[in-house]
Amino acid sequence: VTAALDYLLANAVHKVEVPAFEKACGVGVVVTPDQIEDVVTEVIEKYKNQVIADRYTFNVGKVLGEVRSQLPWADGSYVKKEVDLRILELLGPKTADDLIPKKKARKEEKPQEKKAPSKVKAEPKTNGTASPQENGFPEESEGAATIEELMRTRAHFHKVGENYTTDGYITTPKTKELLRKHVEATGGKVITRFPPEPNGVLHIGHAKAININFGYAKAHGGLCNLRFDDTNPEKEEEKFFKAIEDIVHWLGYTPARITHSSDNFQQLYEWAVELIKKGYAYVCHQKVEDIRGFDVQLSPWRDRPIEESLQ
Repeated sequence: VTAALDYLLANAVHKVEVPAFEKACGVGVVVTPDQIEDVVTEVIEKYKNQVIADRYTFNVGKVLGEVRSQLPWADGSYVKKEVDLRILELLGPKTADDLIPKKKARKEEKPQEKKAPSKVKAEPKTNGTASPQENGFPEESEGAATIEELMRTRAHFHKVGENYTTDGYITTPKTKELLRKHVEATGGKVITRFPPEPNGVLHIGHAKAININFGYAKAHGGLCNLRFDDTNPEKEEEKFFKAIEDIVHWLGYTPARITHSSDNFQQLYEWAVELIKKGYAYVCHQKVEDIRGFDVQLSPWRDRPIEESLQ
């Protein structure tokens, strides 16, 4: 089922070819016990020395993963039983030592020279803080050194033009052509945008959005635009536009373009007129209170004449 869904998602905008679909799902493929035994034997032999050294602490996931890559349609439970059997034949029954819980290996520390005990009390740290380890916290795990590295290694988004592979993406007969035009217009590049409202100074949450949008684009050789969402002129001031630009630069990024939502107002107006003329939209004078809630009445202006909406 997983293979079938993966194939359908990857080909959502294409006509499904039954033979290719069946091949991707393993239809008609029969994996015999002899095949499983042969592949398991081959993989166990590859890790034989490590298995003998680690005994029952050996990570059998390595073996199972390699067998699965060679025999993707094999019965998983049969493969697991065969692997367990071969390891038992190689190592014999578990000994008393094997049954003792093993502690996780810690990072090797450089041997420290023994110093003569001193009666002088250690001076407290000048900043008055203790390291996480001294406070009983575990050592920090290794993470990405930069936001670009994080976006390159941890953020697994779909490729440009492959929006249809995301869960819940709705496709139509025009999806394939529209995505083709999108890839053509972008040159296949990742293009993101950071869209703040210029009605105040940015806060720490905006820093996260800036790093993700600019960082992801930079990590994949793409572009990121600074797009001011200037749709509320009553609260916008020139000083906020300038302050936002300064913060973006301060965080180490340069926008590919600086744009404004208002740049598209005329186009949006023309589209609204076109929708009204086609009968797909109308001018409504309801207030927020009138359309709030669940049992909302239809707008009294819903069926008004097209000419009236265009006045």
